[in-house]
Amino acid sequence: MKVLTLTLNPALDKSTSIEHLAPENKLRCEAPKYEPGGGGINVARVLKRFGMEALALYQSGGPAGKAIQQLLEQEQVMAKGVPTTAWTRENLMVSDRSNTLQYRFVMPGPTLTQTEYQQFLDAIKNMPEKPDFVVASGSLPAGVPDDFYGLVTKLCNDLDIGTVLDTSGTALKAALGTGVELIKPNLKELANLFGKEEISAEQEEDLAMELVRSGQSELVAVSLGARGAMLASADGVIYGMPPSVKVLTTVGAGDSMVAGMVYALCQKMNLEEVLRYGVACGTAATIKPGTGLADPADVERLRKLVRVFS
Repeated sequence: MKVLTLTLNPALDKSTSIEHLAPENKLRCEAPKYEPGGGGINVARVLKRFGMEALALYQSGGPAGKAIQQLLEQEQVMAKGVPTTAWTRENLMVSDRSNTLQYRFVMPGPTLTQTEYQQFLDAIKNMPEKPDFVVASGSLPAGVPDDFYGLVTKLCNDLDIGTVLDTSGTALKAALGTGVELIKPNLKELANLFGKEEISAEQEEDLAMELVRSGQSELVAVSLGARGAMLASADGVIYGMPPSVKVLTTVGAGDSMVAGMVYALCQKMNLEEVLRYGVACGTAATIKPGTGLADPADVERLRKLVRVFS
């Protein structure tokens, strides 16, 4: 197995559309689409599409937890639910067909006990086959300490496993400097790490490189929206500019980008190709309706059009 993904706060994602969003009225929706959601789960789903072995480890409680397992089995994604008393959350996305706007209703996650979140660390320790990377992605639910991802990274370092982290806020801050190989903040998250509200294009390079030089993370990939992404390493900064596409949604783009970079890292590609795959995967997710993720055929087409420069 190449990759183990951790999702402590997954969700059963439901998406539908309506003719027009209006208060008070009874709104007639299209038949809903159900998908397993959460950062690590989505990364594993994309890696599976690329033919890579990835095991998704996720919090599982109540009907939503069972539904996520069934949906992952349908996609033939290897998955293992960590049983919890609290129910796994459900999210809802509604598209308004009258104006093409999307409304995303994100529910709070459950509260986990120490015994429950400890199961994730135990699972890493007891893996029968050591993965190349552990990808920890998404928010931490209530009850889980802010330094949990740092504990994951330290454990992986002891086991000689690379770690990739995609989270924000205190959970990200607490993990920096623990030996993480790759983090993927967006511009706002990068600014927040330094106590800033906004940063300029010049500052984004300096701050990303400061994280690298100070040993906070070996690689820092910053998603830049329509501008693509920036990757900072000991060799400096490179940018990946995507081709112009018609964006249908941004849901799943960040997770797809992480999956693309992890795929390239597992294939021992150079950093230009790591960034190129990341940007191509993120872009491929935006051209899919609903909560679609990157499709390999789209990625291969878009990858050739991504411009990488320093």
